[in-house]
Amino acid sequence: MNELHFAYKVRQLLNRGLHELRPETAARLADARKKALACQRQAVNQSVLASAGSFVQHHFDNLHLKQVLAGLLLLLGLVFSAYWMADQRVNELGAVDSALLADDLPIGAFTDKGFDTWLKRGSSQ
Repeated sequence: MNELHFAYKVRQLLNRGLHELRPETAARLADARKKALACQRQAVNQSVLASAGSFVQHHFDNLHLKQVLAGLLLLLGLVFSAYWMADQRVNELGAVDSALLADDLPIGAFTDKGFDTWLKRGSSQ
């Protein structure tokens, strides 16, 4: 006989004998089992992440997970788009600054009042 078959036979015999026990004997066995399990309990150390996870699960069980995830995704999208737009603006300003610094015109030309009208007139032609 292999081990699984032997265990199956032992379980069948124990279950058959369980139905033939008197109720007071079954109650005594149940009490003894509870006492044995109480003595066997040991303290278990949990990591910080496991403790945080059990806290969240215990206190926020009634929240709908899909709604929370949708809100977090929306918030992440807003943060990413704000960062991307700011980065684009910085790149545009950098390109303008580079073009101005690379130009042959003196700085005084950019501060001249007539220079703006000359630029507008030159771009329309």
